[in-house]
Amino acid sequence: MGAHRPSYGLGPDHLALREVARQVAEEQVAPYAAEVDETATFPEASLRAVVAAGLHAVTIPEDYGGQGGDHLAGAVVAEELARVCATTQQVAGAAELFSVPLLLAASEEQKRTYLPRVASGEWLAAFALSEPDAGSDVAAIATRATRSDEGWVLRGTKRWITNAGRADVYVLFASTDPTARGRGLSAFLLERTDPGVSFGPPEKKMGLRGSPTCEIHLDDVRIPADRILGSPGDGMRIALDTLDRTRTSVAAQAVGIAQGALDVATAYLRERHQFGRPLADFQGLQFMVADAEIAIRSARTATYAAAREIDEGGPDIATAGAVAKCLASDTAMRVTTDAVQLLGGSGYVRDFPVERMMRDAKITQIYEGTNQIQRLVIARSVLR
Repeated sequence: MGAHRPSYGLGPDHLALREVARQVAEEQVAPYAAEVDETATFPEASLRAVVAAGLHAVTIPEDYGGQGGDHLAGAVVAEELARVCATTQQVAGAAELFSVPLLLAASEEQKRTYLPRVASGEWLAAFALSEPDAGSDVAAIATRATRSDEGWVLRGTKRWITNAGRADVYVLFASTDPTARGRGLSAFLLERTDPGVSFGPPEKKMGLRGSPTCEIHLDDVRIPADRILGSPGDGMRIALDTLDRTRTSVAAQAVGIAQGALDVATAYLRERHQFGRPLADFQGLQFMVADAEIAIRSARTATYAAAREIDEGGPDIATAGAVAKCLASDTAMRVTTDAVQLLGGSGYVRDFPVERMMRDAKITQIYEGTNQIQRLVIARSVLR
């Protein structure tokens, strides 16, 4: 956004948080972004910096060791981190995806057992919903949880799980009543060290290459009875209520990726000369920049509006999040593609980060509900 940074109605606390997040991102995350992508290695140094600043636990309440920020604060931080390294934001952001279902459904004892460890950075967290045959169709989950004398026995496979293998604790969804489909899903707390838990090899991904994504294999994993969130059958509600809230973070991630790409492109246009003039003087390129700025501002406004809807407990959380996620991720894909074009040949090579940002942007249109699913949510809300 250059020297001028609009406030978008943010108050003093959120503006101060934005500056802290931007400083950490630029000084302690950005220097490692290219290497993390190039080598597909876990962002150790970047994550340490984010955790040290408490930016991974912004939305975890102070009572459990977090910063006690609202969802708007979480969106502000997600954008600033993703602007320089979407991988680091994704790895750190899993703390929110783990903590939201606990805040919605966990007992006080469960919250005090797990949230402080995640908030302190002692434990990395994850959210395990998807499966080989259950992506958009959550009710098709095949992982089973059956009662035992000691508690529960888990059997099955989870796929596309961010931080799998690295995370110490997972919110994991399984069917406790296969005949009831979605109404038979339940949510559990799984620990990496539970006997019978194993992990597949890392997926070879287009983008977010330093963010580990693996299968989780559950081979008769026995867990205590007190590891269930809520009651049997609450899983679908917990999953959907969580995603209604965390889609705003995906939207913020997408806005950050788009803004990062535009920042690189505008700097390049000012510095690169052709025909005796800087590229920034050419109207055709100016229009591309203008369209990118329009789209990013619109997506950011929708994202902040969705975050405020969550914070106010409004009735439009699901639709607002779907609109923000859909608009922002489509914007990220378009803006990063145009940024590559604006840099020409330089945009196509790894000397500049826009090709990485373009690859990273694609997943925002897919995970936490594909944009086709988001459009269904939006249309049903409008038409009902």
